[in-house]
Amino acid sequence: MHLYMIRHGQSYVNLPEWNGGNSDEPLTKKGQRQAAALADWLPKNLAKVDVIYASTMLRARETAVPLAKAYGQEIIFDDRLREIGNNRLDHTPWPSDGLPEYGDYWGSERPFSSITPRHENGESLMHFRARLGMFIEDMIRRHRDEIVVAVCHGGVIELTFDHVFNIGPWRHCEVWTHNTGITHFEYVEHPRRESWRLRYHSQIEHLAQLRELPGKGEPEESKELRHSSE
Repeated sequence: MHLYMIRHGQSYVNLPEWNGGNSDEPLTKKGQRQAAALADWLPKNLAKVDVIYASTMLRARETAVPLAKAYGQEIIFDDRLREIGNNRLDHTPWPSDGLPEYGDYWGSERPFSSITPRHENGESLMHFRARLGMFIEDMIRRHRDEIVVAVCHGGVIELTFDHVFNIGPWRHCEVWTHNTGITHFEYVEHPRRESWRLRYHSQIEHLAQLRELPGKGEPEESKELRHSSE
């Protein structure tokens, strides 16, 4: 199985000046351009895709739509691909108009504590990792010999690294992904060898021409070095 995980385009929650808290926001104009560039570039470099999955959050949905149209594919929306803290500990999603606010600590600091401590039944980092593990194992079962695209979030890709590299609860390295960055994992079945290959991470060749065309009032993504798991 080839698994291509793609972070959504720039959303309003990614902007340094955003003060609206945890909210299910759409793409900015820059994010829309990123999604369009992705949809134009990827089919020219990956001719065949068997299935496209996407997070049910708005910024991922808006990124997936032009890509699916370019491939002539339907999108399978999956709550397991939502960003950390936006599902309950039983993996069901919080409603879009009632997303919980994050606590004042990172999930990696307290991996077994709720990431949204002011809301009962909030998920922890390890609950988040469990639902991603369930998604990945499901993909292996359903699409073992196929090419899978999953449009999701930075935190989803980060914890997928933890899953395939078998990292423990206390993480020591952040895996940062550019908006619409593409990460390519391959699941292989060689006896007595590793079962995963990392082909590449955060591929953004499709954004090369956009670097010279930042949106008015929007910062260049290369300058956004703050951590964002959104």
